[in-house]
Amino acid sequence: MLSFETWDVFTRTPFSGNPLAIVHDAGDLTVAQMQTIAREFNLSETIFVLPPRDPAHTARVRIFFPTAEIPFAGHPTIGCAICLSGLAEPGPDAEKTLVLEEEAGLVPVRITRRGDRVQAEFAAPVTPHAAPGRADPALCAAALGVGTLGSQGHPSPAIWQGGPAFLYIPLPDLETLAAARPIEPHWSRLMDEAGVDSAWCYVKTPGGYRARMFSPTAGIPEDPATGSASAIFAAELHARGLLSDGANPIRIEQGVEMGRPSQILVTPEIARGALQSVRVAGTAVKISTGRIAPPPA
Repeated sequence: MLSFETWDVFTRTPFSGNPLAIVHDAGDLTVAQMQTIAREFNLSETIFVLPPRDPAHTARVRIFFPTAEIPFAGHPTIGCAICLSGLAEPGPDAEKTLVLEEEAGLVPVRITRRGDRVQAEFAAPVTPHAAPGRADPALCAAALGVGTLGSQGHPSPAIWQGGPAFLYIPLPDLETLAAARPIEPHWSRLMDEAGVDSAWCYVKTPGGYRARMFSPTAGIPEDPATGSASAIFAAELHARGLLSDGANPIRIEQGVEMGRPSQILVTPEIARGALQSVRVAGTAVKISTGRIAPPPA
Protein backbone atom coordinates (compact mmCIF):
# COMPACT_ATOMS: atom_id res chain seq x y z
CA MET A 1 0.00 0.00 0.00
CA LEU A 2 1.15 3.52 -0.79
CA SER A 3 0.48 6.47 1.49
CA PHE A 4 -1.02 9.62 0.02
CA GLU A 5 -2.21 13.02 1.12
CA THR A 6 -4.50 15.56 -0.46
CA TRP A 7 -3.88 19.28 -0.12
CA ASP A 8 -5.70 22.37 -1.32
CA VAL A 9 -3.14 24.68 -2.93
CA PHE A 10 -3.05 28.45 -3.50
CA THR A 11 -5.36 28.93 -0.55
CA ARG A 12 -5.40 28.94 3.26
CA THR A 13 -9.05 27.90 3.39
CA PRO A 14 -9.92 24.18 3.28
CA PHE A 15 -12.09 23.09 0.34
CA SER A 16 -11.07 26.00 -1.81
CA GLY A 17 -8.01 26.49 -4.03
CA ASN A 18 -6.75 23.69 -6.29
CA PRO A 19 -6.86 20.13 -4.91
CA LEU A 20 -3.69 18.06 -5.21
CA ALA A 21 -2.95 14.39 -4.49
CA ILE A 22 0.59 13.60 -3.27
CA VAL A 23 1.62 9.93 -3.47
CA HIS A 24 4.67 9.05 -1.35
CA ASP A 25 7.34 6.34 -1.82
CA ALA A 26 6.46 5.95 -5.50
CA GLY A 27 9.90 4.82 -6.67
CA ASP A 28 8.74 1.32 -7.63
CA LEU A 29 5.77 2.43 -9.71
CA THR A 30 5.80 2.27 -13.49
CA VAL A 31 4.65 5.22 -15.58
CA ALA A 32 1.50 3.27 -16.45
CA GLN A 33 0.75 2.69 -12.75
CA MET A 34 1.25 6.39 -11.98
CA GLN A 35 -1.11 7.32 -14.80
CA THR A 36 -3.72 4.87 -13.52
CA ILE A 37 -3.52 6.32 -10.00
CA ALA A 38 -3.76 9.89 -11.36
CA ARG A 39 -6.83 8.87 -13.34
CA GLU A 40 -8.32 7.34 -10.17
CA PHE A 41 -7.85 10.56 -8.17
CA ASN A 42 -9.17 12.50 -11.20
CA LEU A 43 -7.79 15.81 -9.92
CA SER A 44 -6.19 18.34 -12.22
CA GLU A 45 -2.79 17.00 -11.11
CA THR A 46 -1.33 14.21 -8.99
CA ILE A 47 2.34 14.32 -7.94
CA PHE A 48 4.44 11.24 -7.15
CA VAL A 49 7.41 11.45 -4.77
CA LEU A 50 10.44 9.31 -5.67
CA PRO A 51 14.00 9.09 -4.29
CA PRO A 52 16.20 11.83 -5.77
CA ARG A 53 18.74 10.97 -8.43
CA ASP A 54 21.18 13.25 -6.56
CA PRO A 55 21.16 12.71 -2.78
CA ALA A 56 21.84 16.43 -2.31
CA HIS A 57 18.29 17.09 -3.53
CA THR A 58 15.06 16.56 -1.61
CA ALA A 59 13.14 14.31 -4.00
CA ARG A 60 12.45 13.45 -7.58
CA VAL A 61 8.83 14.10 -8.50
CA ARG A 62 6.63 13.22 -11.46
CA ILE A 63 3.41 15.07 -12.22
CA PHE A 64 0.37 13.72 -14.05
CA PHE A 65 -2.87 15.04 -15.45
CA PRO A 66 -5.65 12.43 -15.48
CA THR A 67 -4.64 11.84 -19.11
CA ALA A 68 -0.86 12.36 -19.40
CA GLU A 69 2.41 13.18 -17.64
CA ILE A 70 3.58 16.80 -17.71
CA PRO A 71 7.12 18.07 -17.10
CA PHE A 72 6.28 20.85 -14.66
CA ALA A 73 3.31 22.45 -12.92
CA GLY A 74 2.95 25.14 -10.31
CA HIS A 75 0.35 23.93 -7.85
CA PRO A 76 1.92 20.44 -7.43
CA THR A 77 5.30 22.08 -6.83
CA ILE A 78 3.89 24.43 -4.17
CA GLY A 79 1.79 21.78 -2.42
CA CYS A 80 4.42 19.04 -2.47
CA ALA A 81 7.15 21.35 -1.19
CA ILE A 82 5.04 22.54 1.74
CA CYS A 83 4.11 18.93 2.51
CA LEU A 84 7.72 17.67 2.44
CA SER A 85 9.07 20.64 4.39
CA GLY A 86 7.22 19.81 7.59
CA LEU A 87 6.64 23.52 8.15
CA ALA A 88 2.87 23.24 7.81
CA GLU A 89 2.76 22.03 11.42
CA PRO A 90 2.52 24.77 14.09
CA GLY A 91 5.86 26.03 15.36
CA PRO A 92 8.22 29.00 15.53
CA ASP A 93 9.02 31.09 12.48
CA ALA A 94 11.26 29.07 10.16
CA GLU A 95 12.54 28.82 6.61
CA LYS A 96 13.73 25.91 4.44
CA THR A 97 14.84 25.48 0.85
CA LEU A 98 14.06 22.19 -0.89
CA VAL A 99 15.19 21.09 -4.36
CA LEU A 100 12.75 19.02 -6.41
CA GLU A 101 13.92 17.11 -9.45
CA GLU A 102 11.11 17.65 -11.96
CA GLU A 103 11.08 16.41 -15.54
CA ALA A 104 11.52 20.03 -16.70
CA GLY A 105 14.62 20.46 -14.51
CA LEU A 106 15.67 21.28 -10.97
CA VAL A 107 13.22 23.44 -9.03
CA PRO A 108 14.48 24.99 -5.76
CA VAL A 109 11.56 25.94 -3.52
CA ARG A 110 11.79 28.26 -0.51
CA ILE A 111 9.26 27.56 2.24
CA THR A 112 8.67 30.08 5.01
CA ARG A 113 6.56 29.85 8.16
CA ARG A 114 5.60 33.17 9.72
CA GLY A 115 3.07 32.76 12.52
CA ASP A 116 0.29 30.57 11.18
CA ARG A 117 1.07 31.35 7.52
CA VAL A 118 3.20 28.94 5.48
CA GLN A 119 4.16 29.95 1.95
CA ALA A 120 6.26 28.32 -0.75
CA GLU A 121 7.97 30.18 -3.58
CA PHE A 122 9.89 28.84 -6.58
CA ALA A 123 11.46 30.19 -9.75
CA ALA A 124 9.98 28.74 -12.93
CA PRO A 125 12.49 26.25 -14.41
CA VAL A 126 12.06 27.69 -17.93
CA THR A 127 11.96 31.42 -18.69
CA PRO A 128 8.70 31.95 -20.63
CA HIS A 129 8.85 32.87 -24.29
CA ALA A 130 6.76 32.97 -27.45
CA ALA A 131 5.36 29.73 -28.84
CA PRO A 132 4.42 28.78 -32.40
CA GLY A 133 0.79 28.48 -33.37
CA ARG A 134 -2.09 30.64 -34.53
CA ALA A 135 -4.56 32.47 -32.29
CA ASP A 136 -7.33 33.90 -34.47
CA PRO A 137 -9.40 36.38 -32.39
CA ALA A 138 -12.70 35.53 -34.10
CA LEU A 139 -12.17 31.80 -33.51
CA CYS A 140 -11.19 32.48 -29.87
CA ALA A 141 -14.46 34.35 -29.35
CA ALA A 142 -16.50 31.58 -30.98
CA ALA A 143 -14.69 28.88 -29.00
CA LEU A 144 -15.57 30.63 -25.73
CA GLY A 145 -19.08 31.69 -26.68
CA VAL A 146 -18.35 35.39 -26.11
CA GLY A 147 -18.94 38.44 -28.25
CA THR A 148 -15.73 40.41 -27.78
CA LEU A 149 -12.12 40.01 -26.71
CA GLY A 150 -9.55 42.43 -25.34
CA SER A 151 -8.56 43.77 -21.95
CA GLN A 152 -6.74 46.84 -20.66
CA GLY A 153 -3.25 46.67 -22.16
CA HIS A 154 -3.99 43.29 -23.81
CA PRO A 155 -5.75 43.80 -27.16
CA SER A 156 -5.40 40.31 -28.68
CA PRO A 157 -4.77 36.64 -27.84
CA ALA A 158 -1.27 35.16 -27.86
CA ILE A 159 0.53 31.87 -27.28
CA TRP A 160 3.36 31.62 -24.74
CA GLN A 161 5.32 28.71 -23.35
CA GLY A 162 7.71 27.86 -20.54
CA GLY A 163 7.73 24.07 -20.50
CA PRO A 164 3.96 23.77 -21.16
CA ALA A 165 2.31 26.16 -23.62
CA PHE A 166 -0.96 28.05 -23.16
CA LEU A 167 -3.21 30.17 -25.30
CA TYR A 168 -3.78 33.48 -23.47
CA ILE A 169 -7.13 35.13 -24.24
CA PRO A 170 -7.86 38.61 -22.80
CA LEU A 171 -11.51 39.38 -22.07
CA PRO A 172 -13.06 42.82 -21.52
CA ASP A 173 -14.77 42.39 -18.13
CA LEU A 174 -15.67 39.99 -15.34
CA GLU A 175 -19.15 39.35 -16.77
CA THR A 176 -17.63 38.10 -20.02
CA LEU A 177 -15.12 35.99 -18.11
CA ALA A 178 -17.93 34.41 -16.06
CA ALA A 179 -19.89 33.59 -19.23
CA ALA A 180 -16.97 31.97 -21.07
CA ARG A 181 -16.99 28.20 -21.65
CA PRO A 182 -15.59 25.86 -24.33
CA ILE A 183 -17.95 25.60 -27.32
CA GLU A 184 -17.55 22.81 -29.86
CA PRO A 185 -16.64 22.37 -32.65
CA HIS A 186 -14.90 25.76 -32.43
CA TRP A 187 -12.91 24.75 -29.33
CA SER A 188 -11.22 21.73 -30.90
CA ARG A 189 -10.42 23.70 -34.04
CA LEU A 190 -8.89 26.49 -31.91
CA MET A 191 -6.71 24.04 -29.96
CA ASP A 192 -5.52 22.44 -33.20
CA GLU A 193 -4.63 25.77 -34.82
CA ALA A 194 -2.95 27.10 -31.68
CA GLY A 195 -1.04 23.85 -31.08
CA VAL A 196 -2.03 23.72 -27.39
CA ASP A 197 -4.60 21.93 -25.24
CA SER A 198 -5.34 24.73 -22.76
CA ALA A 199 -6.58 28.31 -22.81
CA TRP A 200 -6.03 30.78 -19.95
CA CYS A 201 -8.61 33.55 -20.11
CA TYR A 202 -8.07 36.70 -18.07
CA VAL A 203 -9.33 40.16 -17.13
CA LYS A 204 -7.44 43.09 -15.61
CA THR A 205 -8.83 43.98 -12.18
CA PRO A 206 -7.95 46.72 -9.64
CA GLY A 207 -5.98 44.15 -7.59
CA GLY A 208 -4.19 42.44 -10.48
CA TYR A 209 -5.85 39.87 -12.74
CA ARG A 210 -8.65 37.31 -12.56
CA ALA A 211 -8.32 34.21 -14.72
CA ARG A 212 -10.02 31.00 -15.77
CA MET A 213 -8.22 28.05 -17.37
CA PHE A 214 -9.98 25.52 -19.62
CA SER A 215 -8.34 22.27 -20.73
CA PRO A 216 -11.04 19.67 -21.47
CA THR A 217 -8.90 17.74 -23.94
CA ALA A 218 -6.36 17.12 -21.12
CA GLY A 219 -9.11 15.86 -18.82
CA ILE A 220 -9.46 19.18 -16.96
CA PRO A 221 -12.76 20.91 -17.83
CA GLU A 222 -11.64 23.88 -15.71
CA ASP A 223 -8.66 24.34 -13.38
CA PRO A 224 -9.10 26.25 -10.09
CA ALA A 225 -5.48 27.52 -10.13
CA THR A 226 -2.73 27.15 -12.73
CA GLY A 227 0.68 28.11 -11.39
CA SER A 228 2.55 27.31 -14.60
CA ALA A 229 0.20 29.42 -16.74
CA SER A 230 0.42 32.25 -14.21
CA ALA A 231 4.23 32.16 -14.42
CA ILE A 232 4.22 32.07 -18.22
CA PHE A 233 1.82 35.04 -18.23
CA ALA A 234 4.90 37.13 -17.39
CA ALA A 235 5.92 36.84 -21.04
CA GLU A 236 2.63 38.43 -22.11
CA LEU A 237 3.03 41.23 -19.59
CA HIS A 238 6.59 41.86 -20.74
CA ALA A 239 5.64 41.84 -24.42
CA ARG A 240 2.95 44.45 -23.75
CA GLY A 241 5.41 46.77 -21.98
CA LEU A 242 3.68 46.39 -18.62
CA LEU A 243 6.76 45.45 -16.56
CA SER A 244 9.60 47.65 -15.33
CA ASP A 245 13.16 46.85 -14.29
CA GLY A 246 13.33 45.05 -10.96
CA ALA A 247 10.70 42.90 -9.24
CA ASN A 248 7.10 43.16 -10.44
CA PRO A 249 4.75 41.39 -7.99
CA ILE A 250 1.39 40.56 -9.58
CA ARG A 251 -1.61 39.02 -7.83
CA ILE A 252 -3.73 36.58 -9.80
CA GLU A 253 -7.11 35.29 -8.68
CA GLN A 254 -8.48 32.11 -10.25
CA GLY A 255 -11.20 29.55 -9.53
CA VAL A 256 -13.77 32.11 -8.33
CA GLU A 257 -16.41 31.06 -10.86
CA MET A 258 -15.95 27.42 -9.79
CA GLY A 259 -16.49 28.17 -6.11
CA ARG A 260 -12.82 27.37 -5.37
CA PRO A 261 -11.10 30.78 -5.13
CA SER A 262 -7.32 30.68 -5.40
CA GLN A 263 -4.64 33.34 -4.93
CA ILE A 264 -1.36 33.17 -6.84
CA LEU A 265 1.52 35.63 -6.47
CA VAL A 266 3.74 35.93 -9.55
CA THR A 267 6.90 38.05 -9.51
CA PRO A 268 8.67 38.60 -12.86
CA GLU A 269 12.21 39.97 -12.58
CA ILE A 270 13.32 42.39 -15.30
CA ALA A 271 16.92 43.51 -15.85
CA ARG A 272 17.88 46.05 -18.54
CA GLY A 273 14.53 45.52 -20.22
CA ALA A 274 14.83 41.71 -20.44
CA LEU A 275 12.77 39.10 -18.61
CA GLN A 276 15.26 37.26 -16.40
CA SER A 277 13.12 34.99 -14.21
CA VAL A 278 9.65 34.46 -12.79
CA ARG A 279 8.86 33.46 -9.22
CA VAL A 280 5.56 31.90 -8.15
CA ALA A 281 4.36 31.87 -4.53
CA GLY A 282 1.38 30.40 -2.75
CA THR A 283 0.03 28.68 0.31
CA ALA A 284 -1.54 25.26 0.90
CA VAL A 285 -3.65 23.45 3.49
CA LYS A 286 -3.74 19.71 4.21
CA ILE A 287 -7.11 18.03 3.70
CA SER A 288 -6.73 14.25 4.03
CA THR A 289 -4.39 11.28 4.36
CA GLY A 290 -4.87 7.70 3.24
CA ARG A 291 -3.46 4.60 1.62
CA ILE A 292 -3.91 3.29 -1.90
CA ALA A 293 -3.05 -0.09 -3.39
CA PRO A 294 -0.82 0.09 -6.47
CA PRO A 295 -2.63 -1.00 -9.64
CA PRO A 296 -1.35 -4.11 -11.45
CA ALA A 297 1.95 -3.47 -13.24
